[in-house]
Amino acid sequence: MARQARAIQTRTSILLAAAEVFDERGYSTATITEIIARAGVTKGALYFHFTSKEDLAHGVLAAQLELGPLPPQRTSLQELVDQGLLFAHQLQHDPLTRASVGLAMDQWSESAESANPFHGRPFESWVDRLTRMLVEARERGELLPHVDPVETAELLSGSFTGIQWTSQVLCQRQDLTRRVIAMFRHLLPSIAIPQILPTLELTPDRAMSLLASRDAALDAEDAPIDEEDDDTAQADAARSKADTPATRQAETSAAPTGEDAA
Repeated sequence: MARQARAIQTRTSILLAAAEVFDERGYSTATITEIIARAGVTKGALYFHFTSKEDLAHGVLAAQLELGPLPPQRTSLQELVDQGLLFAHQLQHDPLTRASVGLAMDQWSESAESANPFHGRPFESWVDRLTRMLVEARERGELLPHVDPVETAELLSGSFTGIQWTSQVLCQRQDLTRRVIAMFRHLLPSIAIPQILPTLELTPDRAMSLLASRDAALDAEDAPIDEEDDDTAQADAARSKADTPATRQAETSAAPTGEDAA
């Protein structure tokens, strides 16, 4: 178990180092040597977990999506809003998310395109995710009749991309959450039925609240069960299982009569 834990820690360290280097230098100019030095691992350790720079980049993209399940909401549109606010928060605080966006943006450089193996895949994944959420919203009657889920997903993805890029250039994404909230406030009335709009929560601390709720739920799942409480619960369950009409009838039939007792 200790060896497995070390391997997981080493892999995580490599991914974080790769994310930082990709974010700072871009995919095309990042080197395995620089990533190894940043992670503080040996070349053998890196190649044990990742076969190439491309494999490392795929690892960064996959890790960026491993956020765990978020608390379910009453409407699909609230869950869509939550995804956008959480993505904005992660771009401000998580190097894996920043690197994944950088990997997608890096393809825009014509000189680097031949060296970048992704060719828009992160954008396609984001559009696919938004489309699924919008289809669900349509099925639940949350969208106006004219709304096309794919077209709307592409619009949201493109708008978010432009907003986050503008925020990055102007202030290192410090105002990104405010800009994303403004985007939703302008776009949602054109796709959502009027009854839904007042129920949607668009607040600056929404992402932090979601992450706190998710972490609390995960901690509750991982909490150790008290042995005494577990034994009591098992005993109660056994008694409940045994205490059925058939069991009571069998016990009554097996009880000695007055003659037997004599």
